[in-house]
Amino acid sequence: MNLKSLAKDTAIYGLSSIVGRFLNYLLIILYSYKIPAESGGYGIVTNLYAWTALLLALLTFGMETTFFRFAGREDENAESVFSTALKMVGSVSVVFLAAVFSFLNPIASALGYGAHPEYIGCFALITALDACQAIMFVRLRQQKRAVKFVSLKLSFIFASILLNLFVFLVMPSLFGRFPGLETLFRKYDYGVGFIFFINLVCTACVTFGFIPEMKGLAVRFDGALCKRMLKYTWPLLLLSLVGILNQVADKILFTRLMPGEEGMVQLGIYGACVKIAMIMSMLVQAFRYAYEPIVFGESRGAQSGKTLADGMKWFIIFSLLAYLAVIFYLPVLKYIIGGSYWSGLGVVPVVMLAELFMGIYFNLSFWYKLTDQTWWGAIINTVAVAIMIGINVAFVPKAGYWACAWGGLAGYGSAMLMSWLLGRKRYPVSYDRRSIGKFTLVAAAMYAAGWGLGKTALPVWAVLVIETGMLGLYGLLVLKNLKKSRI
Repeated sequence: MNLKSLAKDTAIYGLSSIVGRFLNYLLIILYSYKIPAESGGYGIVTNLYAWTALLLALLTFGMETTFFRFAGREDENAESVFSTALKMVGSVSVVFLAAVFSFLNPIASALGYGAHPEYIGCFALITALDACQAIMFVRLRQQKRAVKFVSLKLSFIFASILLNLFVFLVMPSLFGRFPGLETLFRKYDYGVGFIFFINLVCTACVTFGFIPEMKGLAVRFDGALCKRMLKYTWPLLLLSLVGILNQVADKILFTRLMPGEEGMVQLGIYGACVKIAMIMSMLVQAFRYAYEPIVFGESRGAQSGKTLADGMKWFIIFSLLAYLAVIFYLPVLKYIIGGSYWSGLGVVPVVMLAELFMGIYFNLSFWYKLTDQTWWGAIINTVAVAIMIGINVAFVPKAGYWACAWGGLAGYGSAMLMSWLLGRKRYPVSYDRRSIGKFTLVAAAMYAAGWGLGKTALPVWAVLVIETGMLGLYGLLVLKNLKKSRI
């Protein structure tokens, strides 16, 4: 495995993810200061985006991983694989849109948005477009066209930022001159609805950037290939659904388990605080974009096991660094969200640890993907999501969003443990447990030291200076290991 290549690709793909999330942090500042927690408005945003994530997993039905698997085979034509995958996902998306718009009002009422069925229609269109774009983005990754990938991702982000700034900063200043604007603003939950409309406009615009890739639709549909791909992907559908449920089921169920205004308020607080913890998710996503093509590309070679071992080691090492950085600088990072949301900051360490477990599970999951035993992934994720939902159902009515945080940790932790226990027999990999264990112990000791410093009478700046020194020490240990590995 070329770790330099992995690091380079991770940095390129991470640009769109990290820059995008950073700019979204700016949006969180905007939303949390313009949409007070007590209004429950950000709870609406959190709930509907959770539904979108679940539906997107359904519409793509594991076809991203399936595409990589088949496009990487010597006996398959990559163009034909891409065309077949895109046509399948596109067809399912069209059927989905037809169903939603045929029963728009009943669906909106059932979800609690009877007063705004346009929200549901808007998200249906966003989800369908995102599903088709997912296949085209994965094609760019397979072709290692990282520049176009990042360009399209960032174009969406910048357009979204500009439009949101106009809605929440410029539009209110025009209310006196244009009374109709204020009426429109109030109609859509004081700007919340505009967040969704902006997303739809930007998503639609990005689609035009894929016009060259759409030429792949001209390639003849291969029915035999379709059957082979569906046979491989159907367990991934369940795998993907229960996997995404691990991430969003708490946000979907929350308003049912804690109905009324209080439920929406707490969901908004939880959703805003989770955004701070998303630096771990950014790292996992950037790593995945670069790592997946390399693993599948080397799956036929003798280096496959070493690739997985090296990837796991360095992922954990750098993820622990990111974890410590966020926890240590939380007194500063908390200003990303408005003060009315700070009551939920305690969940950040728990949610970040859950994201770390998810990343480790992603690395461990290659054993069933490379051996075409994807049904094992479906079983593992089903058990994990059952644990997570069980904790939410049992404790959300009493503990609120804290149950969501611990439920997510238990779900990802159980998936990680099960995949490791099963994979060690079916696809043995010699992970560098010594190095992983050493860095884990160092990180745990530094976390405990930071927690202890926070309980002292030292001023915040002094604590930050000491914690920065600890991060520097951790960084020196990383550099020492990099030199030993001769990367």
